[in-house]
Amino acid sequence: MAELIGPRLYCCSNCRNQVSLHDDIISKAFHGRNGRAFLFSHAMNVVTGPKEDRHLLTGLHTVADVYCGDCREVLGWKYERAYEASQRYKEGKFILEKSKIVKDNW
Repeated sequence: MAELIGPRLYCCSNCRNQVSLHDDIISKAFHGRNGRAFLFSHAMNVVTGPKEDRHLLTGLHTVADVYCGDCREVLGWKYERAYEASQRYKEGKFILEKSKIVKDNW
C-alpha cells in the first residue's frame, strides 16, 4: 500500500504547532532579530500583535509581530505597509525566523 505524502510544513520550534507551508516561501535571504529568516506569502495558526512603525534594514515599514497561535512564542512579523515603492512587494507577507521554526513532514 502506498503512503500518502502530505505537504512539507514549518512548525513552531517551541510547541510544534504548524505555522506555514514550505511552498509558501518567497525568499530565504532575510534577517530577523535573531539571524536568518524566511519571507512567506502566507502563515497559519498564528496571531498578530498591534501594528507599529519600525526602521528595518530596508527602510521604514509598518509591521505587526507574529505569535504562535498555541504557545504565543514570537515567530517573526507581518509586513503591513512599506513606505518605499521598491519594498511594497512585502506588504501582507510574513517573516518567520529560522531559529523559531522547525521542518515537519520532510
